[in-house]
Amino acid sequence: MELEFWLLDITYSIAGGVPEIRMFGITKDGERVVVADRGFRPYFYVKGNPSNLRQALAKVAPVEAVEAVERKYFGKPVKLFKVTARVPEDVRRLREAALALDGVEEVLEADIRFYMRYMVDVGVTPSTWHLVDVSEEGTLGGLRRYLARRPPVPILEKTGVLPDLRIAAFDIEVYNARGTADPARDPVVTISIKDSSGKAFAITADGRDDRKALREFVEYVREYDPDVILGYNSNGFDWPYLAERAKRLGVALSVDRLGGAPQQSVYGHWSVVGRANVDLYNVIDEIQEIKVKTLDRAAEYFGVMKRDERTLIPGHRIYEYWDDPSRRPIFIKYAIEDAVSTYGLGEKLLPYLIQLSSVSGVPLDQVAAASVGARVEWLLMRYAYRMGEVAPNREERPYETYKGAIVLEPRPGIYQDVAVLDFTSMYPSIMMKYNLSPDTYLEPGEPDPPEGVYRAPEVGHRFRKSPTGFIPQVLASLVKLRKEVRSAMSGLDPNSVEYKLLDERQRALKIMANAMYGYMGWLGARWYKREVAESVTAFARNILLDVINFAKNTGINVIYGDTDSLFVKYSKDIDRIINYVNDKFNIEIKLEKIYKKLLFTESKKRYAGLLDDGRIDIVGFEVVRGDWCELAKEVQLKVIEYTLKSQNLTEAKDKIVSYVKSIINNIKTYNIDLDDLIIWKTLDKELDEYKVTPPHVYAAKLLEKHGYKIHKGMSIGYVIVKGSDKLSSRAKPYILVEDIKEVDVDYYIEKQIVPAALRIGEVIGVREGDLVGKGGSRSLLDFLG
Repeated sequence: MELEFWLLDITYSIAGGVPEIRMFGITKDGERVVVADRGFRPYFYVKGNPSNLRQALAKVAPVEAVEAVERKYFGKPVKLFKVTARVPEDVRRLREAALALDGVEEVLEADIRFYMRYMVDVGVTPSTWHLVDVSEEGTLGGLRRYLARRPPVPILEKTGVLPDLRIAAFDIEVYNARGTADPARDPVVTISIKDSSGKAFAITADGRDDRKALREFVEYVREYDPDVILGYNSNGFDWPYLAERAKRLGVALSVDRLGGAPQQSVYGHWSVVGRANVDLYNVIDEIQEIKVKTLDRAAEYFGVMKRDERTLIPGHRIYEYWDDPSRRPIFIKYAIEDAVSTYGLGEKLLPYLIQLSSVSGVPLDQVAAASVGARVEWLLMRYAYRMGEVAPNREERPYETYKGAIVLEPRPGIYQDVAVLDFTSMYPSIMMKYNLSPDTYLEPGEPDPPEGVYRAPEVGHRFRKSPTGFIPQVLASLVKLRKEVRSAMSGLDPNSVEYKLLDERQRALKIMANAMYGYMGWLGARWYKREVAESVTAFARNILLDVINFAKNTGINVIYGDTDSLFVKYSKDIDRIINYVNDKFNIEIKLEKIYKKLLFTESKKRYAGLLDDGRIDIVGFEVVRGDWCELAKEVQLKVIEYTLKSQNLTEAKDKIVSYVKSIINNIKTYNIDLDDLIIWKTLDKELDEYKVTPPHVYAAKLLEKHGYKIHKGMSIGYVIVKGSDKLSSRAKPYILVEDIKEVDVDYYIEKQIVPAALRIGEVIGVREGDLVGKGGSRSLLDFLG
């Protein structure tokens, strides 16, 4: 019989001594099923000319076959031996045994996960509909089980169709009276949930006994049976905490579809077999426009829930609200709003992640956690297999630098009506136009081939003009696919679900193409080639400088240039730039946005702009720095807002001075919450590994002396207190501060608030003396040490 299903999750097991691929899916009728395939075996390649290869390897582990094959390696024909093993667990031992043999030069593709190898070779694609010939074979984990007679085939025309997914978002809150919570000691006091049935609720602990709460959570997952579980930093906190807590209490965290517990897997994500566990924080972490990446700010950015309309509780005060019966309802409301916010973010982001999964070939539960480089690499693996290319091995490489794209030095100031011109897909266009690829690169000393070469400006690297390289071929395919998707969108209602899904797909294709340049310079890449990345930026610099000169000669005021964007004074002549770039370089350039006002400081890549709809873009300022307290971040955001939204500079300066003075006065009089002064830093090593003692390490050692368990990866919250010792020795854990008057107000005024404000305010003439009433004025640089 034929079965049509949408692939949600994939894994493998050993059944009857052979590997069994298990594909968890949803049929067109909405049934959850497992499709098993026992017809695929693990393999790898041996390069060289060893004698008695099969006999030698068979002494280590069973070998099903050894056959001579021809493939391409960096575009050149190569003869290899394909070694097929019986089970994936044997591959590592066989690889090591092969490497030890005389005559073996290299072992290739021995480090590819088995279920990923299966998808690459047979063409199965995650988050995609498939058709497969099957026979029914009982059940597995309560799901109907089918045995595939041959591998499933993707139904590409259904890329704009999704099954009716059951989705649940969850968030946990833990008791933290002793600072950072410890699952060996501190209970999970709430597990809040919002799901696609419309329910939003909280499972609560019985006082400080959370056994019942954990069991209720397991029961909920079993009964509702979600396909997708959404979290926010759930890979980094919620799942590991729940797993360890359940283990300590002897509670079976049986939430996957086979009755097992979550397990940490690749890319640091937690696998919940048969479901897609998606941590939305991984997506938000890649969005530069969101500077402070807390859940409440991400939800506000995407229009899910406004911060001033939701309940906000400082994270380190959770235990106080839990212990106080009068405040506990506020706390539970806060917890539920976290789950609701997470679910709302999922509604915005999940369609894109589904398409990114389908385009890259990375399963849905892994695609958000995977690095951009990993996503690109799995896409390349699929193309390489189809083109007969063998993937190179990953190597340990020394760090190499190369000259990046051009960035003009901005002149500090406020600019009106600034147009941003974006070179659409500039780097992919350059790579295709000049055939830039690892397999087309000519080493120094190699003669120019008859077909000629492209020579990169400045750096002089040479690339064959033909045949078309591996990377340009992949890029051309992505561009073609994107055009096809956009063509399919043209006849659809923009408000339809199919249109929106196809729009996300074309976006995923564009993002993958644009990431190809960065992949070439990523040290962890299989197809790493510094010379390719270096040549791309060389060509880009050459093009951007040419366009800047044209703009200036045309009489257009060029304000700033950065990588593949040009900031110019808006005028009707902008079309001349667009036409010039299209005609001369065959690269699309478009008007991306217009800023009503744009603020530049003294540094490259630091600016803030006011858009027509009142939103403010912020790039490169302190709001992203971890060594600033929350109050300093808020001050800088407010100063940016006053600078850009005031009617004139005099009004802006007056508002800034008045506002910052009021903040300074509040600090001096201690009319401020200690929480706003806490500085958070993460321990990136164990305490005994630090050779110097920066403030957060000093604070961590104080916590350790008071009986707190300190470990690598822990976030340390501290404030600077009064005293004559050096700064690092005056860092005190906030939890040990008994009176806010211990705080060194001068430090916060002089080293946090004033520098944060001056970074912006100085551009419009605000000086230190305006803010603190001192004689004279120090420059911005005085505050940067």
